[in-house]
Amino acid sequence: MRWWTVSAVAATGPYARIRHPQYVAFVLVLFGFLLQWPTLLTLAMFPVLLFAYGRLARARFGESYRQYMEHTPAFIPHWPVHQGDTPAKV
Repeated sequence: MRWWTVSAVAATGPYARIRHPQYVAFVLVLFGFLLQWPTLLTLAMFPVLLFAYGRLARARFGESYRQYMEHTPAFIPHWPVHQGDTPAKV
């Protein structure tokens, strides 16, 4: 039995500004690993995980995830320029 069922793309909170906040954090952790244990395997883990996540999200959510991708940057957030500006809603 599953503990929860995901039925929609997460587009609120940090996900309203950036598609992959968990990968931004992962890059910081990966950078720390590379400083302490510099290996090619550690460096190779990131793109593999990113590619797998993208495929799973597109397969699970289809068109709604594609629309979310069009309006939400992957790694570097777009901050509002004027007060009252908000991120695009999907």
